[in-house]
Amino acid sequence: MDSFWTTVGGILSPHGPAVPAAAAVAKSYAPGDFSIHFFLQLAVIIFTCRVVGWLGKKFLAQPQVVGEMIAGVILGPSLIGLLWPDAQLALFPKETKTVLYVGAQFGVGLYMFLVGTTLNLDHFKSKAKSAFGVSLAGILVPFALAILITPFLLTVPGLFTAGISRANATLFMGACIALTAFPMLARIINERGLNNSSLGTLSLTAGAFDDAASWCVLAIVLATFGGGPGMAVLAIGGAVVYFVFLAFFGKRLLAPLGRAVEARGEMSMTVLAITMGLFCLSAFFMDAIGIHAIFGGFILGVFMPRGLFTTELKKKVEPVAVILLLPMFFTYSGLNTRMDMVNSPALLLIALGILAASILAKFGACYVAARISGEDNRTALGIGALMNSRGLMELIIINIGLQKGIIGPTLFSMLVLMAIVTTMMASPLFELVYGRKARASGELDAIPSDMATQGA
Repeated sequence: MDSFWTTVGGILSPHGPAVPAAAAVAKSYAPGDFSIHFFLQLAVIIFTCRVVGWLGKKFLAQPQVVGEMIAGVILGPSLIGLLWPDAQLALFPKETKTVLYVGAQFGVGLYMFLVGTTLNLDHFKSKAKSAFGVSLAGILVPFALAILITPFLLTVPGLFTAGISRANATLFMGACIALTAFPMLARIINERGLNNSSLGTLSLTAGAFDDAASWCVLAIVLATFGGGPGMAVLAIGGAVVYFVFLAFFGKRLLAPLGRAVEARGEMSMTVLAITMGLFCLSAFFMDAIGIHAIFGGFILGVFMPRGLFTTELKKKVEPVAVILLLPMFFTYSGLNTRMDMVNSPALLLIALGILAASILAKFGACYVAARISGEDNRTALGIGALMNSRGLMELIIINIGLQKGIIGPTLFSMLVLMAIVTTMMASPLFELVYGRKARASGELDAIPSDMATQGA
């Protein structure tokens, strides 16, 4: 514990750390040191995310989540670590990242569970056919682009893990480019009164299809990468069996939870405890078979009871997930982001090329497909703007890729950049091509005052 207070004193000192942080963290850590570090880290994370999020809302008209994504990068080696490396390392020593990782995975898994509970399957049924063209374009074009660029990316040292097959690398890149920030998309559509509009329903349905396809591809990559055919069969087979079981029996088995909430008029602590226990078991199962915990949380959420049960669950769990736990995920992502590794004109050009290609493949393809399907130019541009946002979903998928050893820190950092830029583009671009005129004509509701705090 003495080593911890030495480093804290160094951080607070105007002259910098009294001893090099690297030397401090090299000492052994007692359990109490991990605990003290964790609470200090969490306080810094929460305040930084709220402040940067507020600044993004105030001056850039960006959702809170965009500021939190940027805050995670600020706290990592790309900014604080670049300007004050000893202080950054003293605050986030390597030995404590495991604790932060567990909290981050719990947070993002719980958030995806909540996303699953709010998924409206009626959207898919009502507009499945008309949205198919937009969805298909949003999948096929990114994967076609991935086929073109991945062979070159494999020749650049450090982007992909040595020994990864071209097929797995291509599938992973295609999934990253094809992904849409479905939670953010759903929030924007709901808050701006687009639920029953052609633009809203088409975008939401196509976004859900695209995300489902990307996650399925990622599951295949995770199942086949380094695990052999046996692991692939276990992972894919286990996931399919679990989904089919919930599809046929899940709603019936989980219905008593909903009835208990309806009868009481609120969610009791017992029902909440059972729900959280089921979430943890579902996340454990998907992790154990070789997929990822978030799949378990999301799939279970889709089949949980709706109505008052969902309202009460969100009321009790969402504030903790969004304010306390998700910022840990953004910071953990930021600690793995090394923009300083994009340190040559060639790597910078590759990063910008991936960004431009991702925008062209998603925004351009969805716009063209919407026009072909009969939408007017303004609506098609609005669909393209919404579909182009990557948001939290992109950070989840690339963190999995880094954790599983599919990509290296350099490509990870390039994809973080792509996620942040495309997410920041979404709201301003949507307003420019669709929102302002639609609001002026009365087609679209005014933006609520708290809109900028929503989205993921």
